[in-house]
Amino acid sequence: MTLEESTTIEDVRDGTGEGLCTSGPDASSPALVSAMLRFSGEVTTKSRGTRVRFQRRLASNLEEALAAHGIRGELEADWSRMYIEGEEGLLEVVPRVFGVSSFSPIEGACPARLEAIVELGRKLFADRVKGRRYAVNARRSGHHDFSSYDVQRELGTALNPGAVVDLDDPEVEVRVEVRDETARLFSERRSGSGGLPLGVQGRAIALLSGGYDSAVAAWMALRRGIELDYVFCNLGGGAYRRMVTEVALVLARRWSYGTRPTLHVLDFGEVVEAMRRHVRPSYLQVVLKRLMYRAACSVASRCGADAVVTGEAVGQVSSQTLANLRAIDGASDLPVLRPLIGFDKLEIIERARAIGTYDLSSRIREYCALVPDHPVTAATPERVEAQEGRLDPAVLQAALAGHDRLDLRSIGPREVVTANLFLDRVPDDAVVLDLRAPEEYRTWHWPGALLRDEDELSRASSALDRERPYLLYCEAGTRSAHLAERLQREGIEAYSFRGGAPALRRREVAVSRGGA
Repeated sequence: MTLEESTTIEDVRDGTGEGLCTSGPDASSPALVSAMLRFSGEVTTKSRGTRVRFQRRLASNLEEALAAHGIRGELEADWSRMYIEGEEGLLEVVPRVFGVSSFSPIEGACPARLEAIVELGRKLFADRVKGRRYAVNARRSGHHDFSSYDVQRELGTALNPGAVVDLDDPEVEVRVEVRDETARLFSERRSGSGGLPLGVQGRAIALLSGGYDSAVAAWMALRRGIELDYVFCNLGGGAYRRMVTEVALVLARRWSYGTRPTLHVLDFGEVVEAMRRHVRPSYLQVVLKRLMYRAACSVASRCGADAVVTGEAVGQVSSQTLANLRAIDGASDLPVLRPLIGFDKLEIIERARAIGTYDLSSRIREYCALVPDHPVTAATPERVEAQEGRLDPAVLQAALAGHDRLDLRSIGPREVVTANLFLDRVPDDAVVLDLRAPEEYRTWHWPGALLRDEDELSRASSALDRERPYLLYCEAGTRSAHLAERLQREGIEAYSFRGGAPALRRREVAVSRGGA
């Protein structure tokens, strides 16, 4: 494309100039933006064939990212840069596409002629540099009758009145990139996520508990170009499942462009019960991890994955000593990748904040801690295998056979809530709360139910025991569902009885008659 006149982004927004792409969004769009993208160094150092493949995958992932957010846009690429133009919002999406090292919002573009560059630069930056320290940096590729130094000298001189040149510590840095027939001007360089384009390094299974560690480990594997599916071994019921699913949705919808990750949900309740009956208490933690590894490997064999990703870091908890990790590894017939192996907890938490999983993970209590006192810290493979050998393999096979699969790119937020909010039975260990009026409570209530005011319960939710599940009911199940959802978002295992008090009363009658 040849630009006949200097074009700024403001010109494009006003519909008076041309865009940067030969085809793309209507130039009269009120919120048209563009950016220049730089590839990760790990992309640019690859052999030519590999680099071409990686850059094509990056372009495909970028296009899918825009489409996922309903942003119209177009890409244009050369060997060392990629240019993207489209509707406002793309600048928030680009940093979440792996393989982009950094990017710069383009503030103006013009033909690659020295006089046009100087005029556009003066128009864009003269007021901005006035009274401030500034520098002009130019890069050029292609055949032109001027050099990069000519651009820096001429534009720097044009901007000089009322400003001070400072090449070492400028307050404003004016940048010019000239490539073939087009010059692009910008002043900002923003960080991308770096790494490798997602999907160029094969597929793995990530064990996901919803806590800080497993989510950050998964993100770091994604950053290395590894396409992930997830295995969640549920030890805590529907509310726990809902919270872990929400963590998985962040990873899928914010960071997994170009792929369609699946969350495999396995009910490990019966597995844990069998372990408590047959495994020595001090070995419960390491045996549980081995069974989770086996589950991940089983799922991996069905979906063609080549490795298992976990969130373990040396010495962080009792099961993660070197000796225990060695004893656990034998349960996997695939390589076990541990991206966090040298991280400390504070580093992991800071990374969780950056990727957007911190708030969700902070509300998830530790369900995997089966051994409160004196867990084994120096297990040997032989002793752990002997403890695991006490279990009937059919218990794990039953959990695998009945597992659910969730397509994380198609499931909606309301589906996540509905699937994990309502119960049709009363758990044995649940605290049952009646939200109805006192007179209704006196007329009938579930045996052992506690009368609670909805507003007071909502205000005092921090006093609830986070180690206990709560079952709420009201007249029709509507108010209890609303409050249970709020409590779940605070990390409390809360449910609403489906159908409210009338359905619960019928349940009581059925139970008294010997029904299930």
